[in-house]
Amino acid sequence: MANIIDYVEQEFRTVREKPLSAVDTLVLSELSYINLGAVLSELSSDAETIELRDLLRAEAFDSLFHDVRDTQSNRRLLFALAASPRFRHMRIGNLKEKQSDQLEEQFAAVTVYPDEAHVCVVFRGTDATLIGWKEDFNMAFLPVVPAQSDAVDYVNRIGTLFPGRLSVCGHSKGGNLAVYAAMQCDFAVQARITAVYSHDGPGFASDIQEKAEYRSVADRIHKLLPQSSLIGMLLENHGTYTVVESSQIGIMQHDPFSWLVTDGEFHAVERITVGAQYMNKTLNSWISGMSMEERERFVDALYTILAAGNITNVFEFGDDFQKKISAMYNAAVNLDPETRSFVLQVIRQLASLAVKNLPVRRSLPD
Repeated sequence: MANIIDYVEQEFRTVREKPLSAVDTLVLSELSYINLGAVLSELSSDAETIELRDLLRAEAFDSLFHDVRDTQSNRRLLFALAASPRFRHMRIGNLKEKQSDQLEEQFAAVTVYPDEAHVCVVFRGTDATLIGWKEDFNMAFLPVVPAQSDAVDYVNRIGTLFPGRLSVCGHSKGGNLAVYAAMQCDFAVQARITAVYSHDGPGFASDIQEKAEYRSVADRIHKLLPQSSLIGMLLENHGTYTVVESSQIGIMQHDPFSWLVTDGEFHAVERITVGAQYMNKTLNSWISGMSMEERERFVDALYTILAAGNITNVFEFGDDFQKKISAMYNAAVNLDPETRSFVLQVIRQLASLAVKNLPVRRSLPD
């Protein structure tokens, strides 16, 4: 069975012959994790774009893939896109990036133009920075986080620049931003949105299904989750979703490169795993039983403990691994037992993402 790189290498039909699909939007969502500013920063205006194949510049490689998760797979993906008759002539531009420790915000978006009648707005998910993860956790108690506000502004700006059909997509936090931006953007822009794709994106702190803004786009939202989804089921209040088979296990199924593709479409399965259902029910029940103030205290406690390990980038779990984990476990000693249990579970999940990059796998402390 294929993954998204195999799909790009094997799918020769253009978007005129085969319209943009869910698989295509995951491909573009993964592309957004590359440091596109290494090339796109040269563009002088919002109206200026380049073809996807023009991203492939040897002199920009060091910058394109600096601090990018799974550099090898992302390089292979970029080479495949540059060679692909389906993707190579798509145009890309309108890169917007923002990071603020003060605002606790990490935001990035880019627009891909599959053809002259259709654009796809792509929101980057959480990058390796700890401040990006902090903003994710803030979603558990804040009605709106800064990246969501910026996502709405971005969609409105692209909708003003381009009069045609719009798709909106993203992976992880990017999926949450895609849904939120589609809900809250100007009505004239929203009317031209044909599809919204949230690839394992978390839900919202409040029940959005009752909001008129959500109902206005609900039939255009496509949520996709891997079998053992944790991130995408966090604060889940989206009624329907499609479950995709993954070649990985546990939290590593969040990796888009692990999602399986058959005959150009995701290989869907009936439901998420029993273990994931139990974990998600437990975690969401615990969160929903907390007041917003208690959620905020939990997130601040988690952030403080990560800071005790001198973590500013989740990849740094791999440097001095045991020492940093031990420091964080020691910092958690004074938390109440239930909070400590969930904080340490989150830390273990974050650490497992970084451990994948270590040359030797180590087990976490019990």
